[in-house]
Amino acid sequence: MALAGFDDTEGWGEPLQTTSGDIIKDAIRKEQVIKEIIAAQDGLRVLLERVKAVEKDADKLTSGNATLQMYIDNLTMQMAKRR
Repeated sequence: MALAGFDDTEGWGEPLQTTSGDIIKDAIRKEQVIKEIIAAQDGLRVLLERVKAVEKDADKLTSGNATLQMYIDNLTMQMAKRR
């Protein structure tokens, strides 16, 4: 059952021929596709680790900014009381 507006070939291109009739060529192609998928997964894993590291750095900076803002606010209040 196909969803309305979704065509199998629209986003993914033409479907791959499932068999060429040559078992060896099919096995080699399958192995190549599997290697490409594994390489893509490894690349995504590296990107995910980098995203997590950047998020951690951003959280530290946000926390530091909040601390500095509290310090500035306290100083501002102390200066206002002295006048």
